[in-house]
Amino acid sequence: MELERTQFTFIAEIKTKVRQAQYEALKAVNVKLIDLYWEIGKSIAEKQSESWGKAIVPTLSKELQIEFPGMSGFSVSNLWQMAQFYTEYQGIENLQPLVGEISWTKHLSIMSKCKDNLERQFYILATKKFGWTKNVLIHQIENKTYEKYLLNQTNFDATLPEAIKHQAQLAVKDEYTFDFLNLTDEHSESLLEEQLVKNIRNFLLEMGHQFTFVGNQFRLQVDDKEYFVDLLLYHRQLQSLVAVELKVGEFQPEYKGKMEFYLSVLNDKVKLPNENDAIGIIICKEKNRTVVEYSLKTSHQPIGVATYTTQDKLPKIYRNLLPDSKIISEKMEQFFPK
Repeated sequence: MELERTQFTFIAEIKTKVRQAQYEALKAVNVKLIDLYWEIGKSIAEKQSESWGKAIVPTLSKELQIEFPGMSGFSVSNLWQMAQFYTEYQGIENLQPLVGEISWTKHLSIMSKCKDNLERQFYILATKKFGWTKNVLIHQIENKTYEKYLLNQTNFDATLPEAIKHQAQLAVKDEYTFDFLNLTDEHSESLLEEQLVKNIRNFLLEMGHQFTFVGNQFRLQVDDKEYFVDLLLYHRQLQSLVAVELKVGEFQPEYKGKMEFYLSVLNDKVKLPNENDAIGIIICKEKNRTVVEYSLKTSHQPIGVATYTTQDKLPKIYRNLLPDSKIISEKMEQFFPK
């Protein structure tokens, strides 16, 4: 029996090594392919600057497909995209070093949907960090994840250890889009919770990377009294329980006190010895940003306050709220440390 277990472990370790080698090989191939597309794009862009006509690109496309019949990617449209890739990324300090980090199809999605260089940088780094597929990446872009993370309201800088506080910022968005719910504009908190649990996969995808579901109406007992957390999640990277409270109205300062109570009990009675302190997220239908700021100032527990919408539409005011480029760059370094 012991021999079988040893053999099983040995085989599992070899499989892991093979998968890692496959991943590294694919990664190396991707880097070489992106380098090739960069050089082709550079050559086309340079010839265009020398007043060569556009007719050279269809000719180049035809010749490359004849010479390399086993290689795809040499269509006329893709060659023009290579030229655009080089033109828009070359010389851009925060983008050019990242060109080999993700696949070509993901670069095309970012390039076509994002025009701001810092926004492009965010999605390249996030795709690399979280392993987003092309479809997930497109969903994140269309869902305005960049703005939602940059504008989130938490007190994590003052309440979490240095080792995790910056990564924790990527655990809370400023607004969540629950457009997968079958809800009318007027709905109760219990119905909202019920619908989120029924659509748990979509809910966790919207919450972000590394979340797992622990339970809803999670019972906490203090002496002879019972209390219930609307939703209890676990963040694997932070190794923290995450208590989520749902409110269908506007944020009120007293919500913070209730969340502080939940977090204290979770830390004393539920948290395991190897885990970090629990984090709270209060998700409301609306919030006044100034009221939230004052409410979180006095809290010693890590709490974030967000809003939710059941429509796939981001308020135009979001773009006006974004900080200047220097602050965004600093946040990017915190989100994605080298």
